[in-house]
Amino acid sequence: MEENNEEIKKEEIKEETTDVQKMQEELENTTDRLKRLMAEFDNFKKRNAKEREMQYGSILGDVINGLLPVIDNLEKAAAADTEDANYKQGIDLVLKQFIDVLSSFGVQQIESIGKIFDPELHEAVSMVQDENLGEKEIKEEFRKGYKLGDKVIRHAMVVVAN
Repeated sequence: MEENNEEIKKEEIKEETTDVQKMQEELENTTDRLKRLMAEFDNFKKRNAKEREMQYGSILGDVINGLLPVIDNLEKAAAADTEDANYKQGIDLVLKQFIDVLSSFGVQQIESIGKIFDPELHEAVSMVQDENLGEKEIKEEFRKGYKLGDKVIRHAMVVVAN
């Protein structure tokens, strides 16, 4: 009888060991799945934040691009001759305020005159021969260009020398 009891105890111990091993494997699998899900969720958050940032930049660029003709017209109005000094001062103030608001959003004017032509920033609309200027140097600017950060919103329309 004692041998029988010992065998039963050994089998019970084997079964318990097997159960513990199964539970350990199950715990490891569950832990592994949890880690993978956490990593996947973290990647999702990063991807989502990046997409949001790109959408914001794209929408801001579109809105600013729609406002650039207004700035062009304000600049023309500021350059026009007028006898009314208050009117001219008002136009200048509105133009300055407009440019300051755009600057606060990171919009910068593309410098052109006197610079070397860069097709990433400039759009050549004409070419002239001028011995006073170097090769591919920008002589004149028809329309100002703007960029938002590193992204060009509108290319500068320029006249290139030589």
